[in-house]
Amino acid sequence: MTVSIPPALRILGVPIHDVTLDEAVEWAARWIAEGGPHQVATVNPEFVMAARRLPSFRAVLERADLCLPDGVGITLAARYLGRPLRERVAGVDLVEALAARAAQEGWRLFLLGAAPGVAERAAANLTARFPDLTICGTYAGSPSPEEEADIVRRIQEASPHILFVAYGAPAQDLWIARNLAPTGASVGIGVGGALDYLAGVVPRAPRWMRRAGLEWLYRLLRQPWRWRRQRVLPLFVFLVLLSRFSR
Repeated sequence: MTVSIPPALRILGVPIHDVTLDEAVEWAARWIAEGGPHQVATVNPEFVMAARRLPSFRAVLERADLCLPDGVGITLAARYLGRPLRERVAGVDLVEALAARAAQEGWRLFLLGAAPGVAERAAANLTARFPDLTICGTYAGSPSPEEEADIVRRIQEASPHILFVAYGAPAQDLWIARNLAPTGASVGIGVGGALDYLAGVVPRAPRWMRRAGLEWLYRLLRQPWRWRRQRVLPLFVFLVLLSRFSR
């Protein structure tokens, strides 16, 4: 029997799928078996606010095969709107879970983006944890259109099953939408800062802070420049409150 992805909850017009981490991994397995391309987005409140400003980004999220709830603001908003989500699916957790499954299944991974050297360090750490894992390529590059042809060629030659792109939103998601099909990868996932965590460049929040929904605060304390991105959060909260009353 074919199992379909559950209907999307919409938060300020942006689709969010009620899919758990384990289910996301199973969907990736199915898509690899079927062949691609399939795009996955890890959506947080900053994505939602960017999508309100950028029609091209919103269109990409509308077409994505999965929009995962990455960010405590998304899960809290869903609960407030009366459609609670079962689980937050953080990008770094998804990369780790897919790497573990890839080691078992023989899937090939390609890590694209982040600062020079970061993808290589992330790859080394992942293969140390999962010795049977095949990471067939790493490259920093950039989301610049001038580099796309060269990057696509690199990925084609590496022949990955899953492509992780860490250029930050919305650049990474727009890049995947434009280029995933010609790369030949079955699954393309925008993972933001996940490679920085996996490389050990940026420490992740302690588990208790993650459970308490305070990972955003830890990241802000470690990376004060993030306030520029997070200044949209009060407006996000206001608009979510307003959307419930307007309904």
